[in-house]
Amino acid sequence: ARVVGGIASIERSELLASMWDKRKIKHSVLNAKFHAQEAEIIAQAGRHGTVTVATNMAGRGTDIKLEPGINALGGLHVIVSECHEARRIDRQLYGRCGRQGDAGSYEMMLSLEDEILKKFGNAWLLLVLKRMQKSHVVGFSSLAHMFFQRAQTQAERHHLVIRKGLLKSDSNLQNILAFSGKSE
Repeated sequence: ARVVGGIASIERSELLASMWDKRKIKHSVLNAKFHAQEAEIIAQAGRHGTVTVATNMAGRGTDIKLEPGINALGGLHVIVSECHEARRIDRQLYGRCGRQGDAGSYEMMLSLEDEILKKFGNAWLLLVLKRMQKSHVVGFSSLAHMFFQRAQTQAERHHLVIRKGLLKSDSNLQNILAFSGKSE
């Protein structure tokens, strides 16, 4: 059984699904568009030979029940194909593969064209990594992994600053309303 996840958007999950359709790879798509079928898709995901394309947020909080014999074959395998801006979301996705004592594994298959690198990566370092990749430099994978982690750290910091700003604005608004004698 396989669950392919780590896809950050519905559009990209559908793009991957269409690529698999062309290659005649049987699969299910688990994203916000198919909310009504979510329980059935998750129920099928634990069966032998099943491939499920899932966005990061789809199916959260629902355990995938493995059919008999899947544990002996290694359990559920999760392939992360796109980093989320919050490492917490990625960790939740990795956690899908080994719930309730079941066997499982995960791997990351990332691209230097990933959105998080475009938004939060250093352009110069990205250029260096692309040249290293083309030259098949030893240690490229380790450096690329650190670059993704750095981009995620930058994204998390960016979102923290935004949340702090919103809290400060909310506090200021409450003070203004309290001073004026008006309630929200």
